[in-house]
Amino acid sequence: MFTIRENSTLGFYYFSGGLPQYECINLAISKYTSPTASSDFKKHFLALATPGAGKTIMAATLARKLYELGLIDLVLCFSPSSIVSSDFSDELSTQFKTEFNGKVGSLGDAFTYQRFGTLDNDTWKLFDRFRVFVIFDEIHHCAGSSNLNANAWGAPIIGNIRDKAAFTVSLTGTPWRSDALPIALSQYCDGQKIQCDYVYGLKEAIKDKVCRIPQIVAIDNDKIVITKTKERNVYNSFTSLLAAKATSYSKIVTDNVVTKQVTRRAIIKLDEIRKVNKNAGGLVIASSIEHAQKIRSIMWSEFGKRGEIVTTNEVKPSLKIKQFRSNSKEWLISVGMVSEGTNIPRLQVCCNLTNITTEMYFRQIFGRVLRKTGSPNQEAFMFMPAEPKLMNYAERMCQDIPDDVSKIKTVKMDEPIETELDDEAIFDDVEMTSSPASAIEDIPIFSPDEKEFTQIDEEENKSILDSTWSMGIVGKYRQDSLKVTDLEPFLISEAAKDKLADLGRLAV
Repeated sequence: MFTIRENSTLGFYYFSGGLPQYECINLAISKYTSPTASSDFKKHFLALATPGAGKTIMAATLARKLYELGLIDLVLCFSPSSIVSSDFSDELSTQFKTEFNGKVGSLGDAFTYQRFGTLDNDTWKLFDRFRVFVIFDEIHHCAGSSNLNANAWGAPIIGNIRDKAAFTVSLTGTPWRSDALPIALSQYCDGQKIQCDYVYGLKEAIKDKVCRIPQIVAIDNDKIVITKTKERNVYNSFTSLLAAKATSYSKIVTDNVVTKQVTRRAIIKLDEIRKVNKNAGGLVIASSIEHAQKIRSIMWSEFGKRGEIVTTNEVKPSLKIKQFRSNSKEWLISVGMVSEGTNIPRLQVCCNLTNITTEMYFRQIFGRVLRKTGSPNQEAFMFMPAEPKLMNYAERMCQDIPDDVSKIKTVKMDEPIETELDDEAIFDDVEMTSSPASAIEDIPIFSPDEKEFTQIDEEENKSILDSTWSMGIVGKYRQDSLKVTDLEPFLISEAAKDKLADLGRLAV
C-alpha cells in the first residue's frame, strides 16, 4: 500500500499502484491545514487500511513531512505491543535520520498503550511546550467519546491528548469494537457509522499488488460423537455440533485430532511453497500456552517440524519475533503475540487454532500473511476448523466495515458505564500471573475492557462441562476452499493456471 516516493515539484506523494493521487498523506495535510474544516476534528485524521497493507511507513513519512513544513516539533507514537512500537521507532528514525527513544537529542518516542498508566507529568507537559504530532496505531483499542464511556486506554487520549496535540493520525485495519463503544478521536454520522478520512481496502491492495489474494481452507468432519452419561448424539459437521450447543468451540479447536488435521494440511502447503520460496514461513495461532506446547509437540512427533513458541511467558518475546522475521525457520507458534501490526512479510501460511472467534481478530490474524514481497511465490493461506462464524468472516473479507459491526453503542452523558477490568487479567487463556512484569508491555491483543466480548462463552455449555461427557471425532475429515466474495476479477482460472504451467515448462 504505502511504498511512497515524493515528487519534489508538486510536493505530493505517489503510491505504488501507479497513478499519482492525493491519498492519505496528502489528504491528512490538506485536512490539517484547511481553513474551512471543522475546528473540533480538523487536527484528527483516521486512516483505515486493510491488515497487511503496511501503515507504519505512511505514518512516519507523514510525520516527517509535517516537520519539514514547520508544523510540528515532536512526534509521539502509541501502539498495542512492544514489537510494533519498536517498528515505529525504527521507521521514524529512518525517516528523520535521528533517534526516537525519548533521550536528549531525539525528536520523540514510541510507547505501548500499556504505558499510559506510567507516563509522568513531564511527558504530558510536552503538549504545553511543543507542537506534538501523535500517531495511534490500531486505534480501535482505545474507546471513548468522553470521560463517561472511555476505557483505560481511551481516557488518557481524551484527557491529555485530544485537545492539546498539534495533530494526530489514527490507524486501523478494523475500525470497530467488539463492545460497540465509540473509538477515541473518531467521528460518527448517520446510523452511528464511523467516518474514516481515508480508506484503502483489501481489493485495492490486491489490485495494486500490495497484498496477496487470501485463500482459506476450512477443515470439517462428518461424524462427531458426543457421549454424556448414558446419552449419545452424533453430528455430521462442526456447524451442527455447535448449533446444538453440544460442546464449545474451545473444546473443538484444542482437540488433539483436530489440531493434528489442521496443522498437517498447513504443513503440506508450506512445504509446497518453500520449494519455490525457501524463506517462506508459517504461523500458528494457539488458544493458550498449554495448547501452543501441545501443537509444538504434535508438529515434531507427527511431522518432524520444529515450531518456535512465542508467548507472554517470556522476558523478551518481541526479540523472538524479530529473530524469526529475519531468519528462515519454518514455523512460529504464537499465543497473543502475533496478531496485528506485527510485520513478518515472509509469512505465507497461517494456521488458525485460537478459540477467539471475533471478526476483528480473524482479520488481524490473516493480515499477517497478506503482505506481498519480492519472492517468486505469493500465495497466502489460512487453515482453520469449519466454524460457522469464521466461515462467514472469510466470505466477506473484502468488506471494509461489515454492516453488522458498524454501529456503536449510545451512552447518555448522565449514565456512565463500567468497561474496565484488571490489567493483569485481560487476555483469554494468557497466564499473566506466571508472566514476568516486563512481559506485560508485550501483550498486543485487546484493551483491558475487551476480554468479556472475545472469550468463548462457556456458560452456554455449562451443562456439558459440568457433566461426565466425552467427544469422539471419528468420521472422515474433509477440507473446503472457501470463496472470498468480490475477488473474482483478481482470481486466475484453472485453465489459465494450467497454461501458465505449460509455458513455464516450455521455458525450462
